[in-house]
Amino acid sequence: MQPLNHLQTRTAKKRSLMSGPNRRRFLQSTAAATAAFAISGTKSSGNILGANERLRVAVAGLHGRGRSHYGAYAKMKDVEVAYVVDPDSRQYARAINDVKNISGTAPKPISDIREVLDDSELNIVSIATPNHWHSLMSIWACQAGKDVYVEKPLSHNISEGRKLVEAARKYKRMVQHGTQERSSSGRASEIAALHSGKYGKLTVSKGYCCKPRWSIGKKTNEKPPAELDFNVWLGPAPQQPYHGNLVHYNWHWFWDTGNGDTGNQGVHQMDVARWAIPGATLPKRVLSMGGRFGYDDQGQTPNTQVTVMEYDEALLLFETRGLVGKHKSMGRMVTNEFYTTEGVMRSGTFYPKNGGKPEKVQGPRVEVTPGGAFGSFIHAVRSRKISDLNADVLEGHYSSALCHLCNISYRLGVSVPFSGRDNLLSDNPQVNASIDKVRDNLEVIGEKLAENTYHLGRPLNMDPKTERFIDDKAANAALTRNYRKPFVVPETV
Repeated sequence: MQPLNHLQTRTAKKRSLMSGPNRRRFLQSTAAATAAFAISGTKSSGNILGANERLRVAVAGLHGRGRSHYGAYAKMKDVEVAYVVDPDSRQYARAINDVKNISGTAPKPISDIREVLDDSELNIVSIATPNHWHSLMSIWACQAGKDVYVEKPLSHNISEGRKLVEAARKYKRMVQHGTQERSSSGRASEIAALHSGKYGKLTVSKGYCCKPRWSIGKKTNEKPPAELDFNVWLGPAPQQPYHGNLVHYNWHWFWDTGNGDTGNQGVHQMDVARWAIPGATLPKRVLSMGGRFGYDDQGQTPNTQVTVMEYDEALLLFETRGLVGKHKSMGRMVTNEFYTTEGVMRSGTFYPKNGGKPEKVQGPRVEVTPGGAFGSFIHAVRSRKISDLNADVLEGHYSSALCHLCNISYRLGVSVPFSGRDNLLSDNPQVNASIDKVRDNLEVIGEKLAENTYHLGRPLNMDPKTERFIDDKAANAALTRNYRKPFVVPETV
């Protein structure tokens, strides 16, 4: 039986969500209940909203990035933060006080997003939860007739990201992804100048995610805090014991809930790297290498990773380094570079080959929807124009999927010694330079490479149109996950 979508449960009363037995009845409602419900009957339907019509927002996920969400909305005219949603009630007081101090209105705290989706006066769900909740919560919101701002990465895996795209289009929802570079006119202008051909043909689009990520240590399993609804926090993730390294940030470094730093900070630079390749969606081939070096802790994801993705037009090269900023290690780099047949473009400056004089990148200015990431989203909610979204759900899907591809290759790989030069991913000089930097950085912080190994990922061939791997059952199995009922991403949205 297919999982029910949110519309198939709409007829249940809000009060039914508040108790265990009634909530179960809500989740198990039959599909026939949908027949009497029409999305056009909600305030947040596809009708164009007036410029002064008040928009009501539920912000889900209150720790870290969630503060930016409700802080931005609370400052906006004719926007109300109506709900703050988090399974950890310890987050409520600060969020309520922050919003009230800015706007004068206190939002209602809620532990479970399902308890607010039936509010016909709610227009928007803004999501800053852990990664494993992003797609499912967004799909539920679309099915309930709400527009969505969802943090990066859009998805926890490639399949659910595609389902979210389908839901956004089917229910005619405005869904914006939290890759803020898309809201920068300066960045858009730089990409346009690169695409113009003035600075040569692009050969390698490179992204860096190199920032300090230290050991999280090891914490033992224990009973969850009384204030935390751990079942709701887990949501689509597998059932597992609670430990203190999950809540509220280190979940990034566990495969069940996060995607490592490549899918955390890195998705911003990955998005820019893909944007630089004209028309790029998913690559034809991908290969990743790396490891979790420098400490022995509970984390699972790599803190060092180099990935090469092959497009017809150019290579996309991505470098993740978490062991920076100590001893004589290489410094923090969170940026992009674009190598062309004529030189390299970095930080708005073009450096010609053979030592030519650097020049400021020049080109026509490209305007984006104003208001920054959140302001442009609100504008699009009112206009109902996908073109007004600076980071539409489809762009978010592709860029997030690239991060997942890195990790699939890595996780399907094997451990090999650092000896020799058998770790070359390509004969491209920029690729080889990235690998050399990884080796150098590990050595300078005291890693003895002759006694160590790294993870050499599986080379993967992909069909970008079907978003599946060619003749690789294990890799295709990694496109999705087993979901924990009732937190199931539906096959048909």
